Amino acid sequence: MSGRKAGTPKTGGRQKGTLNKATSEVRSLAQSYGAAVIEKLAHLALNGETEQVQVAACKEILDRGYGKSLAPIAASIRKINSIEDMTDEELEALARYGEDGE
Repeated sequence: MSGRKAGTPKTGGRQKGTLNKATSEVRSLAQSYGAAVIEKLAHLALNGETEQVQVAACKEILDRGYGKSLAPIAASIRKINSIEDMTDEELEALARYGEDGE
């Protein structure tokens, strides 16, 4: 049986965290399209034919700009049976949505 003895450190090879050549080349190629892709996502976010396309594009932009959300959105949703159950902040947000997003 050959190889290094148990307990001895590994020598040679790539440093931990260093990308292999193929991964490095693919990442570099993908990054060369970064600005154009972000512009396309922005166009879709603002002009997508469906709300689903717009939301998906917005999410992708936000994920890249601010990182993915750590808490699921559903955690902030609560059951509202009537308008009387809503807080002032929720009513204001609803009014803004009506003005901006219909």
